[in-house]
Amino acid sequence: MKIAVLDWYTVSVSGDITTEELEKFGEVKVISLTKPEETAANIGDADIVLCNKVLITKEVMDSCPNLKYVGLFATGYNNVDVEYAAKKGITVCNAGQYSTNAVAQQVFAYILDRYSRVRDYDNAVKAGEWERSPAFSYFPIPTAELAGRTLAIVGYGSIGRRVAELGKAFGMNIIVSTRTKPADCPYEVTDIMTAAEKADIITFHCPLTPQTKGMVNKELLSVMKPDAVLINTSRGPVVNEADLAEALNNGTIAAAYLDVLEKEPMSPDTPIKQAKNCTITPHTAWAAFETRKRLVDIVCSNINAWMNGKPENKVN
Repeated sequence: MKIAVLDWYTVSVSGDITTEELEKFGEVKVISLTKPEETAANIGDADIVLCNKVLITKEVMDSCPNLKYVGLFATGYNNVDVEYAAKKGITVCNAGQYSTNAVAQQVFAYILDRYSRVRDYDNAVKAGEWERSPAFSYFPIPTAELAGRTLAIVGYGSIGRRVAELGKAFGMNIIVSTRTKPADCPYEVTDIMTAAEKADIITFHCPLTPQTKGMVNKELLSVMKPDAVLINTSRGPVVNEADLAEALNNGTIAAAYLDVLEKEPMSPDTPIKQAKNCTITPHTAWAAFETRKRLVDIVCSNINAWMNGKPENKVN
């Protein structure tokens, strides 16, 4: 088998993960990043293509007659024309639930950053403010306990469930907004507007669909508490960035933490870049070493299952 890996840079920036496991399945060609116009040429005569965000279109598949399998280093598969792949007899498999712990962990890194203010106090200490304090304890920056706060979780998949578990461990009140009420949900389930009204913190873990695109907009933000915090680690277009920037700058809500943006890498003119009290991380919630290693293991397991005639995580 010939295997073409089209954007290995998105899995291993520093070389901390190798392609050794992939090489057990055949001859591996590794490309760091692939431009759209290079896709067909980079696949060449490969039987298997592995990618994260590279577009695998009808034209690409027609240009690569040997292609039999597309494996994704991701849960989402909107970069692949899965219907046309099915017509061509090309199997497409994704990798689900590899990042649950890492993303939930980052959500609470944001929450603790806001409520414990470790970063702000470290800066104050290094600026000499504690040295000038008249008392042993110096606490002009307000902090607060999480216990008793309301955490609203939009989307109740594996990540939403894990965030709920962690919130419960901190003594938080959990409410959930999801398309259909899950049978095993021990928390209050409500609509998105009610969740936004009640939330001290609202965090988004929903897929990007026509219904969720732009869900965070002026209307939703207007019903939130002025001291509320908004977190998005799902998909960038869930948030209307202009509306969020306006809400932050006007004090409609207190703060936002974003790991995903509408355009990635971030556009220099995005309205959210200079918004008040907005912390942005460059799509890193999923990127812990253990998480990426787990991702590669799932991709390898998918290939093995497909080669044995029993494909797993097939999306088409």
